[in-house]
Amino acid sequence: MSQSSLFSRHKETLEKAIEVSRSREYWSAYPEMASPKIYGENANKDGEAAFKAYLGKKFDIEQPGTVGTVGSEKSPYGFDLEVTYPKVDVSQLISEVEELRQDWAKASLEVRTGICLEILDRINKRSFEMAFAVMHTTGQAFMMAFQAGGPHAQDRGLEAVVYAYEDMARIPAVARWEKPQGKRDPIVMEKHFTIIPRGIALVIGCSTFPTWNSYPGLFASLVTGNAVIVKPHPGGILPLAITVEICRDVLKEEGFNPNIVTLAADSVDAPLAKDLALAPEVKLIDFTGSTGFGNWLEGNASQAQVYTEKAGVNCVVIDSTDNFRGMVGNLAFTLSLYSGQMCTTPQNIFIPESGIETEDGHKSFDEVVAALATGVEKLNSDDGRACAILGAIQSEATLNRIAEYGKGDNVVLASRAVPMEGFDKATIQTPLILKATDESSYSAELFGPISYVVPSKNTADSLSIVENSVKNHGALSFGIYSTSEEVLDQAEEVACRAGVAVSFNLTGGVYVNQTAAFSDFHGTGCNPAANAALSDTAYVSNRYRVVQSRRHV
Repeated sequence: MSQSSLFSRHKETLEKAIEVSRSREYWSAYPEMASPKIYGENANKDGEAAFKAYLGKKFDIEQPGTVGTVGSEKSPYGFDLEVTYPKVDVSQLISEVEELRQDWAKASLEVRTGICLEILDRINKRSFEMAFAVMHTTGQAFMMAFQAGGPHAQDRGLEAVVYAYEDMARIPAVARWEKPQGKRDPIVMEKHFTIIPRGIALVIGCSTFPTWNSYPGLFASLVTGNAVIVKPHPGGILPLAITVEICRDVLKEEGFNPNIVTLAADSVDAPLAKDLALAPEVKLIDFTGSTGFGNWLEGNASQAQVYTEKAGVNCVVIDSTDNFRGMVGNLAFTLSLYSGQMCTTPQNIFIPESGIETEDGHKSFDEVVAALATGVEKLNSDDGRACAILGAIQSEATLNRIAEYGKGDNVVLASRAVPMEGFDKATIQTPLILKATDESSYSAELFGPISYVVPSKNTADSLSIVENSVKNHGALSFGIYSTSEEVLDQAEEVACRAGVAVSFNLTGGVYVNQTAAFSDFHGTGCNPAANAALSDTAYVSNRYRVVQSRRHV
């Protein structure tokens, strides 16, 4: 398929994505249902077989700077993947990528866009394969791994392509400039405008959402003409290795050097992120992970534009409700989904110490807390259902944190280990709910299925604490339950002042820790949890520059 035909082939998808990114209505380019009617009768079986074919083998990528192999991924479901990947010499890799990237930089906007859309289309066709890779590196349950690691991640990648395409398409390649001179002949000039990529882009992946959090930066940088080095988390390499392989296949087929996209796998004992981030040729960095390393990148990688999503302390305020059962059910699922290992999962739930008003009358603080604990416990009482919701704990550090905090005398609901049929060594734990004793106990992020119920003086006090928490510690989500429009207006004012997205009275099939591509902005860039939003114009426009030339006509 020629370069021009790739753009034509996917033009309808591009145009629809542009339309919905403006209207913010519901749309998905890639079906989220793991249905054989959509993906093929054998898609699940073939995807699992493709995943298993990687195990115990070398993942071959012929790229510059290879000096051996690396890889020690372990499935949270209890087995070693034993996949090895190219180990790279950072200096050699960067030197060669810097030398070859100009052909990609000179490609037209339509060519680069068409190639990015083709890559996403091919990734989508391998969504089952990707689902098993995501499941067995992150611990996500299969259906979540399919959706979040597959179509939802692909939608976020498409969204970044759309924003970048529209941003660059506003700039004409050639313009005729004619300035009137009264009775004299006008001054006429021809001006050319050339989009210049920033250089090499570095995408640093996270362990829990390797594709969802990496695709926006990967595709935003690639479509704007930058070469991309993908540095996965050592615990989640395979999904991004598959992604890099697909990128390289399409680039090569379309006549470009495949090393426009490369993989820089590393290990916990020999990390590469700092060396890559400080290379002068690296001009863009996308990072999702800890606040400590995110802050280090922002403070030290001064030669690069750095986009970070870091830790935050997400909050829910309960003021009142006219659907107590719906509220409890929604929060129970929210706290349980993927064992709270989402950057948007709430940690602190504020409840007035005097209790709340409901459709069934007044409920005390203790009654609300007891209902929430019971809701979480019942939701996860059946082991099979619990496994499908909770997934497995990705990190040993999270398991240790659950054990440590579960020893206190403030435990409202203890965490229990959940057995999973077929995976005897799976690390699955139900949520741990604690009662806050003082502000210092809940002000920092406790990643994983750990949440606090926090008694406040009243709802005004709850909102004040939330506002200060977001400003000081960051947050990616904020939820509130109230039957008062005045209180909801106050909460929205708090959200705007603090710079965090807010959700009102969620009782149905939408949860505070979920965001939808093309409609919801993920992050705001207004508080310490993230310095960028997925996706907006600011996220893409600084990935390229414009150089002009002009001459008299």
